[in-house]
Amino acid sequence: MISLPGEVLTTTGAAQAATVASSKIAEALRSAILLRGAASIALSGGNTPRGAYAQLARESGIEWAKVNVLWVDERSAPPTDDRSNYRWAKATLLDAVPAAASRAVRMEAERPDAQQAALEYEQALRARVPPDAKGVPAFDVMVLGVGDDGHTASLFPGEPTVDLQDRWVATVEARGGHEARLTLTVPVIQHARQVLVLAVGVQKRDALRRVSEERGDVHATPARIIRGCLGKVFWIVDADAVGVLAGASGSTPLA
Repeated sequence: MISLPGEVLTTTGAAQAATVASSKIAEALRSAILLRGAASIALSGGNTPRGAYAQLARESGIEWAKVNVLWVDERSAPPTDDRSNYRWAKATLLDAVPAAASRAVRMEAERPDAQQAALEYEQALRARVPPDAKGVPAFDVMVLGVGDDGHTASLFPGEPTVDLQDRWVATVEARGGHEARLTLTVPVIQHARQVLVLAVGVQKRDALRRVSEERGDVHATPARIIRGCLGKVFWIVDADAVGVLAGASGSTPLA
């Protein structure tokens, strides 16, 4: 029986997916602070995460002054632009939680010298996200999505960024239907202690099917890198997204 790699939480739609994600994020942050005295989170963009961040701002018991807030990827857009992942995290979470805003480090992907911006963000990772035993920054929780084309973060099909192992932040050139960006690379994604993958809607079904297959080409479906994550992986999906996968082993329908 086909199943996604990790625990699948099947929700009734975007609203419940946001609620489940918020609860999981809050739990991970509280646990990290309890264990290590600090926590770190990497945020992604997208409509479902926006709802999760708005609810996260209302979660109790999170000592935000001890949480480093960073981003998985960012478009080459000003922080006030609607295309900016930072802009929506600010509107939903940071504006509501000043302590979180004070610990946030924005990806400055709009800078003319993108390579320098990537280098500086890598330095921020070194300073704010403690490494694991392999020396790679290990986020306590990372929020990811899966694009209709099978991308995750800003790792797009047919591009070499998915092969990078010698850096933690990479530039992504404008190509095809996407604009220039910055993105975390595969090592950082795979070393996160907990990964939440949010995928809602029938348009995600084919990409999730390709991720679920035991064999496949990571260059055609970069989201397959999630199969190599070392930490706990939660897939927060709805029945439309998983389709025939809804009854797969490891899937937990949520009332």
